[in-house]
Amino acid sequence: MIWHLVAAISAALAGAGVALLLRNLSRNWLPKWIIPVFAGLGMLGYTIHYEYTWFESKQARLPEGSVVVSSEEGDMLWRPWTMKFPMPLAYTVLDAANAQVEDTDKGRIARFTLYRFEKHHLMSTVKSANYQALCTEKVMFRLNEDGQAKLEAMTEMQVDEPLYQTVCVFARS
Repeated sequence: MIWHLVAAISAALAGAGVALLLRNLSRNWLPKWIIPVFAGLGMLGYTIHYEYTWFESKQARLPEGSVVVSSEEGDMLWRPWTMKFPMPLAYTVLDAANAQVEDTDKGRIARFTLYRFEKHHLMSTVKSANYQALCTEKVMFRLNEDGQAKLEAMTEMQVDEPLYQTVCVFARS
């Protein structure tokens, strides 16, 4: 988080420098208030850039064998540009490298971990949970700490979802 502060201050200084240069080139015809305005625009520009590149930068740092199975975009009233260009807010990653897939006489059963990454302002949070999927029934259950399926947490899986495709169709036996 300290690096975001350093980057925002650098962007502000760069914006103020551009304003000073424009002011000097115009032989002080431009008003003095243009300097803090450009500094603010520099910080705002950095913040918008970070908000929209957050997903790609986090995705690039995922370990080998991780698969992004869903992502969410949204808009916010206090960021009016997001009404036209929604920004990434959260995404879910499957740890495919450590998924356990077993073919039984009742169909394919998979146990895997999903990680949910969410962005709150400049902070990112990560939550993880273990799941079990019954591929023939196209359902998945969240597992409790003992590794038992919680029936109230049953979720239907769609055949065209990346999670179903990765775990049930392309999974290693």
